[in-house]
Amino acid sequence: MLTAPQVALLIETARGYGRDVALGIARFARLHGPWSFHVTPGDFKQVFPQEEYWTGDGVFARLASTEIEGKLLAANLPTIALDMSEEQLQPENPLSAFSDLRVDSEAAARMAALHLLERKYPTYAFVGSAGAVWSDRRQREFCETIHSHGFDTHVYRPQEHTQTPVWEREMPALTDWVANLPKPVGVMACNDECGLHVLDACRRAGLRVPEEVAVIGVDNDALLCELCSPGLSSVVLNGVEGGYRAAEYLDKLMRGEARGAKTIMVNALRVETRQSTELQVVGNQQVTSAQAYINQTRGKALSADDVADHARVTRRELDAMFRDTLGRSIAAEIQRVRLEHARRLLEETDHPIPNIAEAAGYSSASYMIQVFRRELGTTPSKYRLGVRSLSIAGAKRGGSPMH
Repeated sequence: MLTAPQVALLIETARGYGRDVALGIARFARLHGPWSFHVTPGDFKQVFPQEEYWTGDGVFARLASTEIEGKLLAANLPTIALDMSEEQLQPENPLSAFSDLRVDSEAAARMAALHLLERKYPTYAFVGSAGAVWSDRRQREFCETIHSHGFDTHVYRPQEHTQTPVWEREMPALTDWVANLPKPVGVMACNDECGLHVLDACRRAGLRVPEEVAVIGVDNDALLCELCSPGLSSVVLNGVEGGYRAAEYLDKLMRGEARGAKTIMVNALRVETRQSTELQVVGNQQVTSAQAYINQTRGKALSADDVADHARVTRRELDAMFRDTLGRSIAAEIQRVRLEHARRLLEETDHPIPNIAEAAGYSSASYMIQVFRRELGTTPSKYRLGVRSLSIAGAKRGGSPMH
């Protein structure tokens, strides 16, 4: 192509997931472009570029209305849509000609459910967004996972039947619903914005978080999660890589090097634990206190004896309490926290492996590598490459990572 391809970004960038996808697209364009972008407003309202001012080559879009669907079909351009529904993907539906960039919502919901189940809540609930296919998928998988462990779930059904309800009008009903749930309860919100509103409802109802209500969202939108009080735990999605791979395929479509629709999956990576789910409801104050201490230190330079001293009981007594309530030893809990901290450092920093091993409390880099192989079936270096393969800074630094 002699001129830069003109690409429309009809996706929401006011939210963390949309920004991550857009960042992945931008990274591909920077390496393989340039591309000329038309950017839609940041919310869920999509505005198709006016034909007299824009001659497009490709489109990324969320199919937020029948109007935008019609304009995309009429444009007949290579298109990658976000989170298409099963109905839209049916072969007889003309929209099935679009490629689908979809979040693995089922995996995200399972992670959230297992995160809450680990905390031994007797009651579980879900708050979703009406009419959003990704929310429906998360609700279904969350409820199925909770049910498979022998528990029922409560589901909040928004009063406003749109993907973007006006939460000021929704709040009285949500507050009343949260207040009347059996306590303590673990709640999954369909995304971080919804999680912020659930925490607001808890505050209005005078409920303590996480002692009475624990809340977890999806997207790990850093701004929203930190605006929450307390900080919101969230499932981390690899939206940047998804955006990059989607851009890579759109580029092939625009060049005529590929044909046909393709599904590109955005993986759920892990849970980023913050204060909203920090404590486990185990019915044992000493175990709860010990767990909070382990989480606070991230396991660094911490032994089972240190934890027992903090809880003011003998190690044998505390170990027995841990096994009775959590099904694992103090040492196993320390190792779990260390591993999660090491994974986060690998995902979010370019620190060398030995430095990460030290920061996460491992006695040596070689021991951390053994733990990764045993628990995750990979090495720290390969794990980093898998989740941060699009880190331009990391790629430029190069070097020989330690395996």
